[in-house]
Amino acid sequence: MAESSILRAFSLFLLAFAASEVFGAADTEGDARIRRVNTIHPQSQILGDLASLVLTRSRAQKSKFGESAFIGYIQDQQRTNHTDQHHCLFGCFLSQLEPTSIAKALEDPDWVAAMQEEMQQFINQQVWKLVPLPDGKHAIGTKWILKNKRDARGIVVRNKARLVAQGHRQEEGIDYDEVFAPVARIEAIRLFLAFASYMGFLVYQMDVKSAFLYGEIEEEVYVTQPKGFEDPYFPKHVYRVVKALYGLHQAPRAWYARLSAFLLKHNYRRGTIDKTLFIKKDSRDILLVQVYVDDIIFGSTNKAWCDDFEVLMKGEFEMSAMGEMTFFLGLQVKQLPDGIFISQDKYVKDMLTKFDMESVRTATTPYEAAKTKLKDETDPPVNVHLYRSMIGSLMYLTASRPDIMFAVSACSRHQVTPLTSHLNAVKKIFKYLKGQPKLGLWYPKDSPFQLEAYSDSDYAGSHGDRKSTTGGCQFLGRRLISWQCKKQTIVATSSTEAEYVAAASCCAQVLWIQNQLLDYGFNFMNTKIFIDNQSTICIVKNPVFHQRTKHIEIRHHFIRDANEKNLIQVLKIHTDDNVADLLTKAL
Repeated sequence: MAESSILRAFSLFLLAFAASEVFGAADTEGDARIRRVNTIHPQSQILGDLASLVLTRSRAQKSKFGESAFIGYIQDQQRTNHTDQHHCLFGCFLSQLEPTSIAKALEDPDWVAAMQEEMQQFINQQVWKLVPLPDGKHAIGTKWILKNKRDARGIVVRNKARLVAQGHRQEEGIDYDEVFAPVARIEAIRLFLAFASYMGFLVYQMDVKSAFLYGEIEEEVYVTQPKGFEDPYFPKHVYRVVKALYGLHQAPRAWYARLSAFLLKHNYRRGTIDKTLFIKKDSRDILLVQVYVDDIIFGSTNKAWCDDFEVLMKGEFEMSAMGEMTFFLGLQVKQLPDGIFISQDKYVKDMLTKFDMESVRTATTPYEAAKTKLKDETDPPVNVHLYRSMIGSLMYLTASRPDIMFAVSACSRHQVTPLTSHLNAVKKIFKYLKGQPKLGLWYPKDSPFQLEAYSDSDYAGSHGDRKSTTGGCQFLGRRLISWQCKKQTIVATSSTEAEYVAAASCCAQVLWIQNQLLDYGFNFMNTKIFIDNQSTICIVKNPVFHQRTKHIEIRHHFIRDANEKNLIQVLKIHTDDNVADLLTKAL
């Protein structure tokens, strides 16, 4: 009871804090409004807060799911533990609102503190030098990006202010040259977690504070002084950038060069295929480090190695150690004693809120095959920006939801001129997600670690251009690592040709996984690829070109070379047992 009272007190205090922050300037008007309303209608019969302003629907939803997210969470869960009380106390010292302008941010002490913390990072890293602008040079503008950082439950955990350069004003050859920087593939992240589940070690996460500020640039770049932090003695001066500032085209490349050089110096080996993977191992243990820009996940069969790596990184960079990996690139990761579960139910909830789909009816399947239209049937076009936004949101959800892969792939083919029927098909995917928001990938610990793949294709399934759809998936035991669903670029003249093209695509993915696993210490050559078309298997195994295969593009024939080198072996499987069949048609 005491804890419950404390929790309610914290909640009421926070609500009062937020109210005073937002409506403090309107106290006088609020009192007048209360007196005016009270003379017309008894105040005891009025529902709601008289001091609150009028809220539009979008503003009300934002308030419901944003500013008071952690209070709503605690009330819904009816929990009274000390962790939630700490969240309430911590939330009292954070702004729950994102300012709409820099002027409003400078009036809020919480955001001013966040901006001062960012500026202090610039001083610590010696990012720039204040100089007069040389003749013939132009200065790039700067901009403050102000965002609330939330955890997987939507609770605000940090007011983050980021000063970025307006890189779109850079000129190639003058302000920058090389800009490419490697980024980890999402399949590499899932492969990392699958290996961790098999070996039974925990995966940890670290974040580099202002990571780009550690990379050095070679070009001569000048930026303007940030708003609100101009030098009082030299207000017309500009900053010459020495380190890689956020927003500059060359910033990611400079940061990667800095980090990789540091790890290689300390005897870490870079991956042969994946250059964002760094490895340290001996005859008994292995430590894996996967880098995605400034987010780092790592794990080892030897816990002491993880502790040493954390100390090493904190000694060189200013790091935020986040403990066990729970939320990474939008993926929610639950590390359990018997395996790892990957889901995106928070992302599903955010999507339903964004597109106003919380109250729709649920659907049991994500997609239905398109019906033939009647000649007099109307199908007007829809807002192309809304359609593309919905498709883009769904595309990222396929990182953990292969059950919607075919539906999203089919709907994404109409982004140029979307019609009402296409929008209705997309909305059905959202209805399905509303009914099944918490599905995900399960990587069991007790499953064997053996690579195998499945390949399949439909035949002329696209009614517009009669092209076929490729489907494929790759497993490590019972752990689904990657999957593909894509319309083929050619018009297949037979079902065998369509299956052959799909098998070549599956083989390419298998070869990448094989090389990736070599860095992990596993050799999975002669991987089994299961195909439900006997003619396709015969073409793969027969190196002779004849009348039935000469029209197939040469680029698809590399699967023959892989078969001859025993990198793969193709096997017959019944259609009912082919898992990839689910990626070529509607469920």
